[in-house]
Amino acid sequence: MIKNLELNKKLWLITAILSLLVSLTGLINQDIYSKVVSKEILPGVVSQDLITFIISILLIYITLKVTKTAIKPQIIALSFLAYIFYAYSIYVIEQIYNSFYLFYLLLSSLSFWSIVVTLTNYDKSYFKELKLNKYLKYLTITFLILIPLLFCFLWSSQLLPLMAAGEKKEFTFSIYILDLIFVLPAMIITALILIKDKIIGYLLAPALFFKAFTLLFSVAIGSFLRPLYNVNFSAEQAFFYLILSLSFLALSILNFVQLKITTKK
Repeated sequence: MIKNLELNKKLWLITAILSLLVSLTGLINQDIYSKVVSKEILPGVVSQDLITFIISILLIYITLKVTKTAIKPQIIALSFLAYIFYAYSIYVIEQIYNSFYLFYLLLSSLSFWSIVVTLTNYDKSYFKELKLNKYLKYLTITFLILIPLLFCFLWSSQLLPLMAAGEKKEFTFSIYILDLIFVLPAMIITALILIKDKIIGYLLAPALFFKAFTLLFSVAIGSFLRPLYNVNFSAEQAFFYLILSLSFLALSILNFVQLKITTKK
């Protein structure tokens, strides 16, 4: 599926190893966040580092094992890169100015350009046909449209009062930026591509779903960790993100399992 796969694998491996080391350091030595992260935010930071650590290990494994004919692992690798970009872009935008900030910048840049290189090396001539159960396709398109609408409503309902009051948030404002500029438009675009029955849509949809799962699952884990850090626990918030993340996981798995790929080579 990907031309110049060896070049892409080198970028994936560098990104994954660096991400592994940085996230592991954050898990072992949580004091690096003490001066730059509030007590309320720390559980979410720890959960994000935990998921990033796991994702990094899996990305290293995929990078070392993947071949050009192994299309679905390449889709998963793209999803992992998207997660790493999102995770470290949060640290960059939120100005987590600890001793690892330059590494956060580097990881955000590395993962972003790795995604760009991967997509620009996508070889559509490799495929003869891609098929997905029509009902699953309709469900996928529906989710790709409804989820952006839902979160546009949720984030707008939080942003408008801030705008009216001229209030500046100290933390979590990066979510609005990344979702409204990158993630939600990407879902809408993928839905439109799928409606037009373009091959790339069948490949991007499960990658977006799995990226959404890893991100939202991280938020859910962070919510459940809050009592351990003596922070108020909201069961409603925790289970909302847990259920939503598992829904994305189910959609991702269904897309992977049901996607029928016929290649020309």
